[in-house]
Amino acid sequence: MDRIAAALGDAARWRIVELLAERPRSVGELAELTGLRQPQTTKHLQTLARAGLVTAFPLGRRRVHALEAAPLAALVGRLRELADATEAHAGERDVVARYRATIEAEAAAAGADGWADGRTFSFDRLLPAPADAVWRHWTDADLLASWWVPPSLTVTACVVEPWPGGRVVLGYRDADGEYHAEGRVRVAEEPARLGFDLAVTGPASFTGHYDLELDPDPGGTRLRLGLRITATTVGAVPFVAGIETGWGQVLDHLTDVLSDRKG
Repeated sequence: MDRIAAALGDAARWRIVELLAERPRSVGELAELTGLRQPQTTKHLQTLARAGLVTAFPLGRRRVHALEAAPLAALVGRLRELADATEAHAGERDVVARYRATIEAEAAAAGADGWADGRTFSFDRLLPAPADAVWRHWTDADLLASWWVPPSLTVTACVVEPWPGGRVVLGYRDADGEYHAEGRVRVAEEPARLGFDLAVTGPASFTGHYDLELDPDPGGTRLRLGLRITATTVGAVPFVAGIETGWGQVLDHLTDVLSDRKG
């Protein structure tokens, strides 16, 4: 498939394919119709033949070249698969577009440090697991690492010590850099309430104050998460812009993890 795509990626070869789709033609006829010299046309035909797109038929002193439909049909099928996959994951593209728009809006508002201090966010999820299981997914390091970043990122550090004064550490990385945050637990009432503060380190910094409530529900556990941010720097615009979308993805990830373990 790579060879077919590469062969068709040249404008002159694409024109030859268009002409051969109408009927088989000789090198001389193709050269005349494309405006290429015959040696150039021959080289293009050889490339197309190596990709399986063209077959040459010796007819006495002449050679006529014909297009093969099967490789083209295979390429069409593969392109259809890619188009279908793109359409199926259109939501991911929409997330990126919304994130970009939010960054632009936040950047316009971020005139000085403290620009977003006091802003609040709230999240609500019905999770398919009992409260004690959800609690473990917040306080067991291995379970926490299984969901506490969007799927595109890799966890490098993940700790929530479930007692007042306990450490909270979150680190992750992607191809473009690393993120690290540290803080302390304020409230820990197993398996119902967890409150902690988490400060992002570095020049693009802010502090998040998190309050988690877990309530039993006939469908599992109702999770309510409140977040208030302070100490926001101008450099934190991309992080603040991504809070709502990012936590939405993270909690979706937690829901999927709990669903898989339930099943």
